[in-house]
Amino acid sequence: MEHRTLGRTGRQVGVVGLGAWQLGADWGEVSEDEAFATLEAAVEAGVTFVDTADVYGDGRSEQIVGRFAKAHPGLTVATKMGRRVAQVPSNYVLDNFRAWNERSRRNLGVDTLDLVQLHCPPTPVYSSDAVFDALDTLVAEQRIAAYGVSVETCEEALTAIARPGVATVQIILNAFRLKPLERVLPAARAAGVGVVARVPLASGLLSGRYDEHTVFAPDDHRTYNRRGESFDVGETFSGVDFGTGLEAVRRLAGLVPEGASMARFALRWILDQPGVSVVIPGARNPGQARSNASAADLGPLPGETLDAVRSVYDELIRPQVHDRW
Repeated sequence: MEHRTLGRTGRQVGVVGLGAWQLGADWGEVSEDEAFATLEAAVEAGVTFVDTADVYGDGRSEQIVGRFAKAHPGLTVATKMGRRVAQVPSNYVLDNFRAWNERSRRNLGVDTLDLVQLHCPPTPVYSSDAVFDALDTLVAEQRIAAYGVSVETCEEALTAIARPGVATVQIILNAFRLKPLERVLPAARAAGVGVVARVPLASGLLSGRYDEHTVFAPDDHRTYNRRGESFDVGETFSGVDFGTGLEAVRRLAGLVPEGASMARFALRWILDQPGVSVVIPGARNPGQARSNASAADLGPLPGETLDAVRSVYDELIRPQVHDRW
């Protein structure tokens, strides 16, 4: 698998990583055995970067990833912090950061966390000098090797990129979410900040496996968060109406190279965007993990295909999401 530099961490990571939200919660039940098998399949396929968070299954994802990583040296494990408390800027202080880090270090079984990302905090947090001074302190204390941010909006990303200590920015980027291409990716590239592309398949919509008759489990966020009832609606189907997303997928299907799946095509599209360090599709089973990793084997998409993706976005998706995201 091709490797790229993960921003200011200086680490080399495979361009396709693994998002471990599914291994914790909110996507229907995944057994522990299935979770370990999924991680094993991903690593065998060349994945070297795993992204988790302290809230995924209230620590379950971190614990599983930590146990797996202990037996597989060389993995870069990123986690996130901040969503286990009320989302007010006053909670983003050094004492809380230390406490959150302690929990993640225990869950992952390490003394120093590879990369810790603020987990979509309130917008004012990105403009707080004290917050980033506190993160610098964690690095100085060797609790964390590097820090980054996970954002909801392009403006939040741009504010974070301007901070000299920010190593990475994690942002939603897929064929339904093109706004980051305009300013965020160029700014990150110029600053040497890594870009972690999350929600790359728009919560599975861009896998091409769903239709109007698809029913998701009650404990799946694609059932209970379609209108942002539990967290930011942009995290579910990238904020796109389900029916509109299905129509967009039908139009994109004709662009998929022969022998490739819609999911592999969608991931390859992300990898073709200058400035992307790693894309982190989730997987609930080994087959999905292997298929996602194989997107790196596809050659770059031709220019006319990239233009066609843009046309579908401009016609169907942009009117829904562009003003916000």
